[in-house]
Amino acid sequence: MDRSKLLVALIVGTTFSLPAAAKLYKWVDDNGTTHYGETIPPEYANKDHVELDKAGRVVKTEEVLTPERRRAKEQEEAKKRQEANTALELQRRDKTLVNTYSSVKEIDLARSRSLQQIDANLNVIASAIKIAGDHLAGLQKEAERYTKTNRKIPPSLDEDLREAQTRLDKLQKDFEKPQAEKAAVEARYDADKVRYMELTGKK
Repeated sequence: MDRSKLLVALIVGTTFSLPAAAKLYKWVDDNGTTHYGETIPPEYANKDHVELDKAGRVVKTEEVLTPERRRAKEQEEAKKRQEANTALELQRRDKTLVNTYSSVKEIDLARSRSLQQIDANLNVIASAIKIAGDHLAGLQKEAERYTKTNRKIPPSLDEDLREAQTRLDKLQKDFEKPQAEKAAVEARYDADKVRYMELTGKK
């Protein structure tokens, strides 16, 4: 009798000899050898094992996760939840998009309205930057006249130069925020228009 037939016969013989309420377990040791018994040795209790009924059928599979497998499973579950949330959010946005606009032209009009205030803010800051730049350039020319004639720049002029440079730097930094906001608005409406045409077939 080959080994596989012997193993099956052993299982069947063991299961039929068990009391009605007894349980049979199957586990694999560290050497890869499969074992059967009414109890699991303590050293394998925290490892994967299978519970069988009297007929040798699988009743329950107990998968004991190692820390690495547990982390991998948690990461996979988190990924699935994120994908589900993303899909749900896309459905919500699609529904809102179709219900908000009746044509592509309406999206373009909404885009223009959203950009008006941003452009106005950019123009105000740009004008302030030009004034600050002209003021700084004037102070720098005045300072050059002192240096060309080997005269020391007065402390008051030196302070004015520092303040003018600081103000110009701040205005230029302030200009970056509405610029980024404008780019984000343009990108959002461009994406909305493309998605709207995909959903409705309108152009």
